[in-house]
Amino acid sequence: MATLQLEHYNIEIGPIGEAHFQWLADQQFAGIAVLTDSNTAQHCCPIVEAGLAKFNPTYIEVPAGEQHKTIETSQYIWEQLFQAGAGRNWCVLNLGGGVIGDMGGFCAGTFKRGIDFIQVPTTLLSQVDASVGGKLGIDFFGVKNSVGLFRDPRAVWADPRFFHTLSDRELRSGFAEIIKHALIADAQQWNELQSMTTLSEVDWTNWVARSVAIKQQIVAEDPMEKGLRKALNFGHTIGHAIESYFLETDTPLLHGEAIAAGMICEAWLSAEVLGLSSTELEQITSYFLTLYGHQTIPMNESETLLATMRQDKKNEDSRINFSLLPSIGAVEVNQTASPELILKSMEFYNESGR
Repeated sequence: MATLQLEHYNIEIGPIGEAHFQWLADQQFAGIAVLTDSNTAQHCCPIVEAGLAKFNPTYIEVPAGEQHKTIETSQYIWEQLFQAGAGRNWCVLNLGGGVIGDMGGFCAGTFKRGIDFIQVPTTLLSQVDASVGGKLGIDFFGVKNSVGLFRDPRAVWADPRFFHTLSDRELRSGFAEIIKHALIADAQQWNELQSMTTLSEVDWTNWVARSVAIKQQIVAEDPMEKGLRKALNFGHTIGHAIESYFLETDTPLLHGEAIAAGMICEAWLSAEVLGLSSTELEQITSYFLTLYGHQTIPMNESETLLATMRQDKKNEDSRINFSLLPSIGAVEVNQTASPELILKSMEFYNESGR
């Protein structure tokens, strides 16, 4: 078990057991609600439901998938909490991936002006990314996480046993965030990652702890994303636009797959804007293509993609904001690029897969 002690809560990385449930009992909540989606209700609840049974929790299940991370689903969650008689001294356990963590935290953080919640992330992506830092929200008007708030959980329980319920594709998706953390903050960790091209024998407790530590150090310095925390968005300005576009097609991409493409594009921008070396650009491009393959970005939809980027929350004026790499292991926030340069970065990505 690894424990990261934060100012307001702890992140426990390891098997969920009796100590967790005793801690939960000690909080003396008036009631417990467990939010799941249709996947985690089937595959992840069995890992924790025996320990939760003594709390007689209210289970709330919603459909799985980013397309359900909406105000309509949130309304259903609030309705279920009302019908269960939930009050200000209740707690919501968000048992699921990033969608459940973001939306469940958002619903808890707004219900009756805020009730407590615990993040129980069940995917690699949510354990190393969405579970840390208190950013909560839902998608609205076609833009990811465009309605939300900042609010810390009471605790995070990150159990690697949940990874046995994931497909190889889901594991790779989460691994993209581990790579991102190395690229922006730890060149030595990036060098270690280069030897990892298969994820079947990975010590996830070790890698989750190391990756979360990088993110938490950044979040602690800038909890409200005014400056340094924007570093965590490397690859996400373009990646989120790619993800949003493909979400409306018959071949949607997982978050990490879209962000991997976005990191190739933004590495190219880093070379153009900040002088990232051609050698490091090639290393980044090659590694992501080896792990994630290639999905052509439709350049005939360039205006749609740019419009989505212009809605990005990091933008401070009409310009599109990026976090870019001067070198591997370093990052500079509040960088901008012209639409023409952004389109060239996507053309570079398309060419790199041929």
